[in-house]
Amino acid sequence: MTTTNQPLGRPAASRFPAFLRLTCAILFGLAALPACAQQAPAAATDAPAAQPAPLPMPPALDASLALSPRAPVSEARKLVAAAQPAADAGADDDKRALGSRIQSVLQRALTLLGTPYRWGGTTTDGFDCSGLVGYVFRTTLGIELPRVSRDMARSGQLIADRALLAPGDLVFFARRAGGKVDHVGIYLGEGQFVHAPRTGKAVEVSSLDNNYWNRRYIQARRVAQL
Repeated sequence: MTTTNQPLGRPAASRFPAFLRLTCAILFGLAALPACAQQAPAAATDAPAAQPAPLPMPPALDASLALSPRAPVSEARKLVAAAQPAADAGADDDKRALGSRIQSVLQRALTLLGTPYRWGGTTTDGFDCSGLVGYVFRTTLGIELPRVSRDMARSGQLIADRALLAPGDLVFFARRAGGKVDHVGIYLGEGQFVHAPRTGKAVEVSSLDNNYWNRRYIQARRVAQL
């Protein structure tokens, strides 16, 4: 009844190579998946570069902050006190009065650390950058500043030399290095400034020496009444 004389093991031998080929194909396909998965983030990272968000905050910037949003009040007072040479006992009355006015501005600004950013915000419910600056000067000294940063950058005394920055000066930045002003903060002294960065962040203190802010720094202005 058997029509062939092939050995019993012959069919199994012929099936094995097909099974081996299928197994190798599956393993090869699985091995290729990690490479594809690693390429996806790179594409996503490149996309924002073509259309940068307004004044983005680099992830590493937080490490450079002189004060966290929840810094103890004592830390803030030390920073403000260190920035007030006009409060020296040897200063005349006018200088002491000016030092007191500036100190009150800085202290008010630092009490707002941690207030959330809100586009168009001008109150303690939330600030944008110019809203914060305007609120501090308005509520502390009764000084009304222009509403937006680009107009603030046209008022007051221009401080052309960055080495001449003094506490209370307004520091201005651009979205792109060398671009138009679209961000403002209040200089505290020792290279530090307080500002409301962007949506998702809160009022905080940053350093002008940080590479991100250093490259985007445009100019500084001294408020006329100071």
